[in-house]
This record gives sequence, C-alpha cells and structure tokens, in this order.
Amino acid sequence: MDIATGLGLIAGAIVCLSLILMGGDLRMFADYHAAIVIFGGAFGATLIRFPLTSIIHGLPLGAKFAFTMRRIGSRQLVDELASLAEIARKQGPIGLEKVEIEDAFLRKGIRFVADGYDADFIRDNLERDRDNFLTHLDEGQKIYRSIGDCAPAFGMVGTLIGMVQMFANMTDPSKLGPYMAVALLATFYGAALANIICLPLADKLHLKLVDEEINRTLIIDGVLMIRDSKSPTLVREMLLAYLPEKHRHEELETAPA
Repeated sequence: MDIATGLGLIAGAIVCLSLILMGGDLRMFADYHAAIVIFGGAFGATLIRFPLTSIIHGLPLGAKFAFTMRRIGSRQLVDELASLAEIARKQGPIGLEKVEIEDAFLRKGIRFVADGYDADFIRDNLERDRDNFLTHLDEGQKIYRSIGDCAPAFGMVGTLIGMVQMFANMTDPSKLGPYMAVALLATFYGAALANIICLPLADKLHLKLVDEEINRTLIIDGVLMIRDSKSPTLVREMLLAYLPEKHRHEELETAPA
C-alpha cells in the first residue's frame, strides 16, 4: 500500500475536522443542498467530458493505483532480470519455467521466452499490454483531475444559487440562515473535494503512470535480451540506463564481478 496517499488524506481530513470542531459541531457543516450541487454537478460535468466506458474503467483503476505501490522497483527489476538471464544462459529457456516471479507483467514476458515465442511476437504483445494499461491509468488521472477542476466551479454555482435565494427572501429572516449556509458550504465542499482528494490523487496517478511506463519498458527490453541469450552482465549494464544517475553508480558498485 502507498502509505503516503493514505496519510495525506487522513491529515487533510484531520485538519478540516479540527477547525470545524474548534468553532462548533459537524451538524453546522452538513447541508444536502450543497452536496447535491457539488457532487451531482461535478459528476454530470465529468459524464459530459468523458465516455461512460472511460469513467467505468478509469475511476476504479485510478483509485486502486493511487493507494497501491509497485512491489518491485526499477533497481530490483534490473537485479531480477540479470538473475533470469543467468538462469536462461545456464539452463536454457526451459529453466525459466521453474522460476517464481512476483511481477505479473514480467512473469508474462518470461513465460513467452520459456515457450519459445519469437522476439517480434513478444515485443508486440508486451508493448500492446503496456500501452493499454497506461491508457487506462491516464484516463483515471484525467477523470480525477476533471472532478477536481469542476468541484470549485460548482461550489461557486452553489454560492450564487444560495445568494439569489437569500436576497429573494429578505423579507423572511427565518430563511436567510439556511440559504446563506447553502452559499458558503457549497464553496467549502467544492474546495475540499478538489484540493484534499481529487487533484492530489490525479497528481499521484500521473507520477505512477510515468513510473509504470519506465518499469514496463525496462521489462520489455530485459525480456527480449534474455530471449536473445545475452549475458547477465550485458543485460544489467544495458538496463542501468533506466535508473537515475545516482542509482546507476550504486548498482555498478554492488554488481557481482
């Protein structure tokens, strides 16, 4: 699990709840009119912006990957691919069938090598798999960003509606408070939804998209080099190009002679 995402959401919620409870209680900040304006309006605008199929795939996938962390990083992938290259060199492709591989994408590529598929088939299949995954992940971050953009705007819409209703009922003092609450709470709901949840999740998904693109491309190149029976040393040195400069030197220093 990506602890940073959970901690950030909890911290944002604690800050808002603390400020609310310091000057009153939660009932003061509960208004279904404002909730309808924000959540209904943002959802409706998102439906207009994106196809329904993109929303169905993007929202759950985005939520899943915003709270999960890749189990194997780039440095571990380089080490694992070098180890697999060593096995393939000593035992042949058949020896790869017995290896337990945690990463599903890498496991798929190694299975293709063990089954003897040609390099073009392996490259085309893995690149298509990578591109489809990244497309859905990109849709997820765009949808969350869209909701984050819409929510404050609909907060302003709710504020204007509340102000119109308030000024239209100036002769009835009993209605001024509820309408003013709608006006102010709509802005609060919109700002909170956008800046605590949606926009941070969109930024996190963008970073994960970049990370997944690098890691999956690294895996594709590594699998193809194993398919071509490249030496483990060459596999490691070629894949180090995917790591940041600092990590490249660390890998070279710790690499077996």
